[in-house]
Amino acid sequence: MNSGIESDTVAVAPLSDDERGDLADSLKRCSEETRQAAFEFRESGKLSLLPTIILGIIERFLEPEIRPKLKEGDGSLKLIDDLGIDSLTMMEIVVLVEESLDLSIDNEELRDLRTLDDVRVFLDAKIRNIPLPEKNKHYGVEAILAAIPHHVPFLFLSEVSLGKNEAIGTYPISGLEEFLKGHFPENPVFPASIMLEALGQLAVFYLVTAQKSESGQSVNPKKILFTGCEAVRCQRICVPGETLTLSIKPKSIRHPIAKFEGKITVEGESAAWAEDISLTFDWSEATEA
Repeated sequence: MNSGIESDTVAVAPLSDDERGDLADSLKRCSEETRQAAFEFRESGKLSLLPTIILGIIERFLEPEIRPKLKEGDGSLKLIDDLGIDSLTMMEIVVLVEESLDLSIDNEELRDLRTLDDVRVFLDAKIRNIPLPEKNKHYGVEAILAAIPHHVPFLFLSEVSLGKNEAIGTYPISGLEEFLKGHFPENPVFPASIMLEALGQLAVFYLVTAQKSESGQSVNPKKILFTGCEAVRCQRICVPGETLTLSIKPKSIRHPIAKFEGKITVEGESAAWAEDISLTFDWSEATEA
């Protein structure tokens, strides 16, 4: 998880000797770096210390074999799928975060925290006492199938999180994909071309779901075509049992051309990226007319 938090301060109540002793006891299984950051935050209110505290507390509750993934990954790591944090563990993390940062967190506020970046943004807003940013909307496979023209066996999205200027999707490689029988026999490797297709499908979903014309027209999913992909790099082999995390961001959308940049990671490790994904599209009402 990158820091992403401004190096400013908030007002905090200094720890008494008893409170310092209680916090030290609560954090005794965390790293020394985490403990010192927590103490310094309670004295100075420096928001730049929050990433160290948050990651240190999460690490304390992870299984030893999962901890390297936390250190090597980025903010897109999922709390449940990637880090194995169940609801009980999440509550233990919340209790320790509350004590360390002198916060009170309601259970309802945890509902949409899916990734490390979600946690970072939430706690940053909470401790500043400012409104939370508009939450991303989450879509399962049924909603994806209803929105775009791609269907099984040529659908490479299992869920999508849609924000104002970004869409994040996932696709678990099952190993049952028909094309893996020939790519390659007894050594299945997910094709790079299909990875780019998955990014294109995510861009289509973004267009259909989030894009409107100035007059309120929606995008016609039957009139979207993939026209180009430039500056592409594939950086690792992806195999059955792994989950692709895909993200796209619009670079420019001006009818009838939409351009996106996209990337794919696996467990926080870069797998592929495309600097320029181009689609053509049309508006529903214009097409019907």
